Amino acid sequence: MPIGKDITEKELVNKCLRGEPLAQKSLYDQYSPVMYSICMRYAKNAENARDLLQESFIKVFEGLKYFRFQGSFEGWLKRVAVNTCLDFNKKLKSEPYNEELDLHAQIGQQETMNTGLQAKDLIHLLQKLPVGYRTVFNLYAIEGYSHSEIADSLGISDNTSKTQLFKARKLLQAMLAELEK
Repeated sequence: MPIGKDITEKELVNKCLRGEPLAQKSLYDQYSPVMYSICMRYAKNAENARDLLQESFIKVFEGLKYFRFQGSFEGWLKRVAVNTCLDFNKKLKSEPYNEELDLHAQIGQQETMNTGLQAKDLIHLLQKLPVGYRTVFNLYAIEGYSHSEIADSLGISDNTSKTQLFKARKLLQAMLAELEK
């Protein structure tokens, strides 16, 4: 019997916890697009994003028993995807986060970005950023983290977070300028 559209999230989760394959497929079908878009923002390419999505859902199904419906279920799923991506990016040793700039030189500088881009174009540009820049940009500009939260999550200083964001914006501006030529 297929899972109907009128099933509540709690019922869906309970069916998944009982190991019902149709419920698991329904949960995946319903939430994979939003989770995949998160993975695409953090990944270097679509293949990595698919791997991160799969890893995220493994963690979701393993962790469902701990979800208590005290907050948004979709928010919890997004958090799992973000944390999976962060864990993956932390393992990449080739592009460390420990680079800092003189932040005083940045005071008063305002960056503006071309808003005529489509989402797929922005994701493509984000994927071209070095992993540190991309991660901090996503956490700050898209997920809404503060620099202090980013620093805690990534094990870096607030200034490193600010530097990575500054450099990400500058690099994105340069890429946008190239597109406009």
